[in-house]
Parts: sequence; structure tokens; C-alpha cells
Amino acid sequence: MRLSHSVTAAGFWLGTLLPIVYVPVILTGIDSMSHLSLFIALLAVHALALVVGHDYSGSRSR
Repeated sequence: MRLSHSVTAAGFWLGTLLPIVYVPVILTGIDSMSHLSLFIALLAVHALALVVGHDYSGSRSR
């Protein structure tokens, strides 16, 4: 149960903070296949983090 809570918390915080990484990727431009692959991978990781961290209890006000 404790591992599950830790994974959910990590998913929540990763999903919350990952958009900060988008800024440099977009500012440098998506002009090559490697930058496009990086951007698509970031989107996929972000979506997965949002799904995993969806039930994090620390994100709700009491």
C-alpha cells in the first residue's frame, strides 16, 4: 500500500511539474526529427503521469 501511494504521489508531482520542461523544447524549436521525438515523448510521459497521479490525496483541499 505504501509503494502505491509513493507511485501515485510521484505521478502527481511529475504531471504537475513536467510542463516546465516544455518551454525550452518549444523555444529551441521543433525543427528536426530528434526534437519532435523528444516532444512526443514528453507528451506521452506527461499523459502517463497524469493518469498515475490522478488519485493522489494530497492534491485535494480538505
